[in-house]
Amino acid sequence: MNKAQLVDAIAKDANLTKVQANSALKAFIDTTKASLAKGERVALIGFGSFAVSKRAARKGRNPQNGKEIKIPAKKVVKFKAGALLAKKVK
Repeated sequence: MNKAQLVDAIAKDANLTKVQANSALKAFIDTTKASLAKGERVALIGFGSFAVSKRAARKGRNPQNGKEIKIPAKKVVKFKAGALLAKKVK
């Protein structure tokens, strides 16, 4: 499912126009980005949670020539599915 299909599904399920559904989805995405940028966790009970985690610096190998390279530390976004979502997917 792509974004346009998701907007269509939200509009249909919530009885909204596509413009309203798109605005709601955009607001959710923007708010989630802002919260994660501040290091906050975003939890949706029954669905899952988004959190920022730190990945330590490490050494890796260039697959083309086998030389060792340094991979810098960085922050990554992780998603953990909630119990209801995990149960639904099984």
